[in-house]
Amino acid sequence: MLKLVKYLKPFILSIILIFLLLFGQAQADLALPDFMSDIVNTGLQGGGIEDAVPLALRASELDRLLLLMNEPDRALVNARFERLEAPVSCGTLPDALIIQYPILATQDIARPLPMTAEERSALDAALMPAMTIYQGIVMGKGSLPVSGGLPIPPGTDVFEMLQDMPADARETLLSQARATLTGLSGTTMRQSSQAWQKAEYAQVGLDMGKIQNRYILNTGGLMLLVALLGAVCTILVGFLSARVAAGLARNLRHQVFRRVESFSNAEFDRFSTASLITRSSNDIQQIQMTLVILMRMMFYAPIMAVGGILKIVRSDISMTWIIGVAIALLMTMILILFTIALPRFKKVQKLVDRLNLVTREILSGLPVIRAFNTERHQEEKFDVANRDLTAVNLFVSRLMVLMMPFMMLIMNGVTLVIVWVGAQRIDMEAMQVGDLFAFMQYSIQIIMSFLMFSFVFILLPRASVSAQRIDEVLTTEPEIRDPETPVVFSPDGRGAIEFRQVGFRYPNAEEHVLHDISFTARPGETTAFIGSTGSGKSTLVNLIPRFYDVTEGEILIDGIDVRTVTQHDLRARIGYVPQKGILFTGDIAGNIRYGRPDATDEAVRQAAMTAQASGFIEASEEGYGKIVAQGGANVSGGQKQRLSIARALALKPSIFIFDDSFSALDFQTDANLRRALKQDTQDATVLIVAQRIGTIRNAEQIIVLDQGRITGIGTHDTLMRDCPVYQEIAYSQLSREELAV
Repeated sequence: MLKLVKYLKPFILSIILIFLLLFGQAQADLALPDFMSDIVNTGLQGGGIEDAVPLALRASELDRLLLLMNEPDRALVNARFERLEAPVSCGTLPDALIIQYPILATQDIARPLPMTAEERSALDAALMPAMTIYQGIVMGKGSLPVSGGLPIPPGTDVFEMLQDMPADARETLLSQARATLTGLSGTTMRQSSQAWQKAEYAQVGLDMGKIQNRYILNTGGLMLLVALLGAVCTILVGFLSARVAAGLARNLRHQVFRRVESFSNAEFDRFSTASLITRSSNDIQQIQMTLVILMRMMFYAPIMAVGGILKIVRSDISMTWIIGVAIALLMTMILILFTIALPRFKKVQKLVDRLNLVTREILSGLPVIRAFNTERHQEEKFDVANRDLTAVNLFVSRLMVLMMPFMMLIMNGVTLVIVWVGAQRIDMEAMQVGDLFAFMQYSIQIIMSFLMFSFVFILLPRASVSAQRIDEVLTTEPEIRDPETPVVFSPDGRGAIEFRQVGFRYPNAEEHVLHDISFTARPGETTAFIGSTGSGKSTLVNLIPRFYDVTEGEILIDGIDVRTVTQHDLRARIGYVPQKGILFTGDIAGNIRYGRPDATDEAVRQAAMTAQASGFIEASEEGYGKIVAQGGANVSGGQKQRLSIARALALKPSIFIFDDSFSALDFQTDANLRRALKQDTQDATVLIVAQRIGTIRNAEQIIVLDQGRITGIGTHDTLMRDCPVYQEIAYSQLSREELAV
């Protein structure tokens, strides 16, 4: 996958935005357990009391709390509270205060002044120990909680006793009482302060139900808002991820197609057509799907895992060993699955190639298959390829099926252990119920993050194989390339072709198929090539448009080596008609205009007339607008050849190459076509590869090939006299009387 990262450069801004949105989504998801913990601990158990700073309290109770503080804390509390004196008449204070604090009618109260968050935190730290000691006095029924105990006579008011004591003695005693708090957890102290405030609010006349409901609604509303923001981030991430992945797939298909277009025949020999189709479709689809998951999970999972671990460490580090064990089990299983799955994913893509190859062979050769009654054999051949692919896919799918139960077992096991350990800590007052719920949720989030990792790691091997296959195509440099400083053909050039001691060997082949080929083909003349099957005729003419490059020697057009000009300029001068007529989906006129889109209707009709194609074209109702099916399936072999010839004629090049392009024509059509071509190509260089003597006997120059070597050059008459190979071919096709005509 890393090899294709450079193709993500156009989407870098979208990827950055996705990362930021995922960070926002993760923060929202990580905040939700804290909100739930606050609702349980503070809203339900604590009655909506958030800290040790009371909304209001009796002035007498404030004085008692001050007795239990050291001097700095006492000064801080006095500075941050205001006192309201009673009795209060309607004219002294607003009626709202009487409604808000009913006890003001009979007793003085105190309430906190407005303050910053830092000041409130400091005030909370000062009040909580005093409230805990006070609650201990209440729970101890009047005894002072000091280390070792303190003998106090029955019925003695502890606060009056403390008030009457000398300051130094009181501070010593209270220091001992505060020392006992070091053995208490923060949870116990928080619960003590909440219990003290609940009792005091009841005395002041505050509505505890209202306080609790307000806190739960405010916290719940904020929780819903955060969840909504997380949902918005999730939707945007999904949208942007899909766009980026689709854009990358589009660009990769474009790059692959452009690269394949630049391939020479040597590269096509290396990559089969079925493999290139699989790489352009199935492999790129695998990359697209994996990229969506990578962006949505691979970025999100680490943020959630790290964030969840930090939250757990900050909240209750004594239970983090449970998460460590779960993560170790998960990583072990992921590693095992990755090791087993990777070789299978490589095999899957090769088997897909094989299945595509077999399918293409069967579909393209269906008439032959039916003619020889070999349907059963082809079915068995397809069934073998299909079964092989199915077996590997089933094996990989079973791995995936096994993965999920193990993951759920680990997740549920972790939940049970957390509940068991957490219940013990709650019983010891070292943890609150809400903290246990939050810990469980963070644990699930962490485990789910590793589940996402495992899911990505399962998909990644197949995607990496696909990426490697795509990269093979994109990094394959064509053997035939344009020169850095190309030469330009002269506008006055007429297309003279010269072969100088040309030798050729196919890539990775040990022997040459052409040896020491030298000849000249002149404008206005027809040069024909004939020889037995496999003698190198088609290979020779394929060297001119640089479908292959010569291994030895050089080919010149108008005195310029074809390797020194651009392929576009070279092929623009050549009208090429291959052995197998190839047509494209569209109408007949479009196929004839294929090499020259600006050709006029008259030029199209003239090319068709010369190619002897106008008869069957105009015989149909649609004429030149008749639709050609894929691959020319709705026209005959001879019609394909004539339309291919018309396409080359419409280009009006200076060089024509007919590679056995008359083999599907009857003798009459062949003769008419050659007469018409003689007129339309009188100024061009014409090269004809043929099997029939009758097609080439009137050529100005005939070159006879045998096993890749020239065994004769001349006219028909001279070759019949001097070339045994030509004579053998001629007598095998025509009688002596026919040859004498």
